[in-house]
Amino acid sequence: MLRAIWSFCLILMLLLWGGTAQAGVLANRIALFPRWEGKPPVSVAQGDLIYPTWMEGTWNVTSTLIDLIAPLAPEVVTPGFESNRRYLNQPIQFQVRFIARSPTRRALLPIAMQPSIVADRVFNGLNIGKTYLGDRAILAVKVDPNAPNRQVTLLTGDRLLVSVVTRRGTEMPTAEQFMATEVSQQIFRQKTQLYFNEVETTTAYSKLSSSPTRIQADQITAVYLSPQDANYFKTGDRPVALYRYQLELVPASSTANRTNPESVAWSQ
Repeated sequence: MLRAIWSFCLILMLLLWGGTAQAGVLANRIALFPRWEGKPPVSVAQGDLIYPTWMEGTWNVTSTLIDLIAPLAPEVVTPGFESNRRYLNQPIQFQVRFIARSPTRRALLPIAMQPSIVADRVFNGLNIGKTYLGDRAILAVKVDPNAPNRQVTLLTGDRLLVSVVTRRGTEMPTAEQFMATEVSQQIFRQKTQLYFNEVETTTAYSKLSSSPTRIQADQITAVYLSPQDANYFKTGDRPVALYRYQLELVPASSTANRTNPESVAWSQ
């Protein structure tokens, strides 16, 4: 089950990332894959990620793992890396949703601001988690409304996954292209045991058509060891696992748009 949890941790980062990277940094990073020697030069994460307006709505996603690499094998290999080979070239389908969030009103700002498009993190986390772990494995997904960078997933068997976004960046080369990267600290608790790692997800979205809108994306997920890991000083900031996905997003039906997995209110 631990291997399945780590596979879910990787996919959970999908579409859940504001910050701005230097022009071209993310495009160059994708072009250099798999020759990644360190983490992306992005800023500290503040607030939520704002997506382009053409990503608003509910989407049927097809995610296909097309490559996986363990750059430091056989000396260092992450738990679950070999078992993840079963997903290679196997399309996985789930739904995600992006919603319009009204801006906070300010007394000195009389002109109305346009709503921002952000990820519906509870909806997305539940759908992705149930797809990879099964309907009964996840009890709830919680996101602090005052701190959207912190997400908690409650699992059966008194297990808990905490994901905290620490750094992120975005680029928008054209009106129909959007790139984002996000680095997150992840903690998985299982009874008296704790597992730590750091995950980067760098994605390039392209809007292919407008009627209906179709989106294609190239996504790379990198796993780094945290300082708590015994092998940390052998690896430093070098990734120990790399996964590359192709994503296809198509609009969900009107019926699917009305479907909303049960949300759970945040509580400390």
